[in-house]
Amino acid sequence: MGGLVILICMIVSWIFLHRWSQRNKKGPKTWPFLGAAIEQLMNYDRMHDWLVQYFSMSKTVVVPMPFTTYTYIADPVNVEHVLKTNFNNYPKGEVYHSYMEVLLGHGIFNVDGELWKRQRKTASLEFASRNLRDFSTKVFKEYALKLSTILSQSSFLNQQIDMQELLMRMTLDSICKVGFGVEIGTLNPNSPNNSFAQAFDTANIIVTLRFIDPLWKMKKILNLGSEAQLDKSIKIVDDFTYSVIRRRKAEIEDAKKNGQQNQIKNDILSRFIELGENHASDKSLRDVVLNFVIAGRDTTATTLSWAIYMVMTHSHVAEKLYSELKTFEENQAKEENVTLPQCDDKDDLELFNQRVVQFSKLLNKDSLEKLHYLHAVITETLRLYPAVPQDPKGVIEDDVLPDGTKIKAGGMVTYVPYSMGRMEYNWGPDAASFKPERWFKDGVLKNESPFKFTAFQAGPRICLGKDSAYLQMRMVLAIMCRFYKFSLVPDHQVRYRMMTILSMAHGLKVTVEKRS
Repeated sequence: MGGLVILICMIVSWIFLHRWSQRNKKGPKTWPFLGAAIEQLMNYDRMHDWLVQYFSMSKTVVVPMPFTTYTYIADPVNVEHVLKTNFNNYPKGEVYHSYMEVLLGHGIFNVDGELWKRQRKTASLEFASRNLRDFSTKVFKEYALKLSTILSQSSFLNQQIDMQELLMRMTLDSICKVGFGVEIGTLNPNSPNNSFAQAFDTANIIVTLRFIDPLWKMKKILNLGSEAQLDKSIKIVDDFTYSVIRRRKAEIEDAKKNGQQNQIKNDILSRFIELGENHASDKSLRDVVLNFVIAGRDTTATTLSWAIYMVMTHSHVAEKLYSELKTFEENQAKEENVTLPQCDDKDDLELFNQRVVQFSKLLNKDSLEKLHYLHAVITETLRLYPAVPQDPKGVIEDDVLPDGTKIKAGGMVTYVPYSMGRMEYNWGPDAASFKPERWFKDGVLKNESPFKFTAFQAGPRICLGKDSAYLQMRMVLAIMCRFYKFSLVPDHQVRYRMMTILSMAHGLKVTVEKRS
């Protein structure tokens, strides 16, 4: 009995000394064997802001975990080292791949090496094609107008709406049209539930949880809890995706047999089927398409949600943006010799909607680029609310970051756009403020280093869809902010939800007022 008491005292003393030795440590405090897992789990729901606190004290935050070490970085010099200078040492890695494979498979966002290079090359050619750009522009406008019709009706009925939910539906419909070439109709006025959308969201949340759940593999083997739910969600996602792929392959085959190649659609799936010909398996096509869905749907919808929230909570920004849009409308109509119908009666829904359609005809890729303040609003939103708030990389070989931090092979290094946008050492004393004006110098839009403004990543993996994302966001916000004023529902709480994408946990509940 006495020996047991002595052993317990020794363990308690050891733990006490371990904790005491960290009293001056700037990063998270650790426990023997457990590392910082307890603190990270306790702060999981606010993890991005938890990291902000540590980054305000140190540009690099080291978080030891039971079986590995996570190193978080916010200094652009370190970010450039990881994303460009020593790019080959920091792939997605086996750990990340194993967590995300069930959802993303071997798609472009979840692979490295030659497989990544091949997909990257094909995707870059497709994004550069005029056909895809023109098709995307047409689709983005079509669904922005559908959304506007729902908003005008909600305004007329004085209804509360969840703007994030509507934007998620809009971007899902548009990316499925651009990606699959199919109309899934989730943005219809009666807001039908869509099993694919719900299953895709559930799967996204669960795979994100794997990063801090040491028991996920056990739960997967035993088919328990979240992993059992993940299996059901992935089956729904796969059933839908494979049915579309088989149907599209058959359509393309029929078109070729009948000499109607010009009838083949311009969506991404059709292009990859054609480029792969007989070598493109259904599984590889499934992975390609789902990677584009997660890139083009969730990221755009969440950014639009945060942008509308920022505009409605910063009245001077809202008025400045409205003024730019009104001036643009007048100048563009004059330039194109278009007469704009008057719509003084905002309760005349038919006339109001016609007015919105008339305005939309002035919007195309080139004309939208004239809206410099709108561009700055979107970019400033991405600085503070990046669609991908953290991006982890594996480590192949031991390395030393420019700031002297030692990196061990087998660990993970994560650059953190959410924290980077809030650091005064990156953006100055007003870093935490929403200030679109910071993107102008002498009245001209300016660019920042992609290693400082990391919303679209940087280096060899820089986002191929950046221009397409800006195109859709400009299109949607130009219509939304020209014709509507949004107000937050009283007592509605806006905070993020922990998943790979920075979505709002409780949506964005607003009321809408039409503008003349």
